[in-house]
Amino acid sequence: MTVPFGRRLADAVAARGPLCVGIDPHAPLLERWGLPDDPEGLARFTDTVIDALAGTVAVLKPQLAFYERHGSRGLAVLEDGVARARAAGALVLLDAKRGDIGSTMDGYAGYLRPDHPMAADALTVSPYLGPGSLQPAVDTARQHGGGLFVLARTSNPDAGTLQHAVVDSRSVAQVVVDTVRGWNAADGSGSFGVVVGATLRELDVDLTGLGGPVLAPGLGAQGGSVADLRRLFGRGTAVVPTVSRDVLAAGPDPARLRAAAERWAGELAG
Repeated sequence: MTVPFGRRLADAVAARGPLCVGIDPHAPLLERWGLPDDPEGLARFTDTVIDALAGTVAVLKPQLAFYERHGSRGLAVLEDGVARARAAGALVLLDAKRGDIGSTMDGYAGYLRPDHPMAADALTVSPYLGPGSLQPAVDTARQHGGGLFVLARTSNPDAGTLQHAVVDSRSVAQVVVDTVRGWNAADGSGSFGVVVGATLRELDVDLTGLGGPVLAPGLGAQGGSVADLRRLFGRGTAVVPTVSRDVLAAGPDPARLRAAAERWAGELAG
């Protein structure tokens, strides 16, 4: 059987620290790097980031949208990049935020199958259509040792419009957390996590006994700090903090990219 993602993530964090670096090649960043906003520039950007970081960072998180916008040639760049990152020892969390029902969700879950051209270690998903809608992805993750991170309590300004809505005396965000807790309790793999923003003013969901990791985006340019992580999650929660712009802005020099990631890794280890 394939080693569950939860165990592989724990091993990677123990060996490399918990830092997750987002790979977000949007047009202004490519321009800042002196690269054209086309598949060739995308490939040069992706190769540089992976060559600089995949050997030392625990998790790399490419944002699928920035590759999709270049069509099939952009997706080909990401296919190659995902395979190279995993070969170098990094776990790849594909930031796709997919969410649908039935056979469509099963199709999205294909990113977790080892025979997929862009096979990743884990996938971000959206629960808006209901917890049951994600079952095909849960089943695929269990079968192939993959992981899921479910959007639960994000820190964008109007997130509370839906996430604070109450269902049977619980907020929608809490229902999501409780659902993921149930998945982890059912198999003990620790492969199912939630996304909770690192820039929240306060933690308004109960993560007790989640049994899986918390992906905490928002460090650096978005205003989140290591102090915020400690304030929100303490030290007993398996948190995977994400930094994107603060590391990528150090490019295109590979040494500066590595140094930026190392600075964050050092802060997180403190």
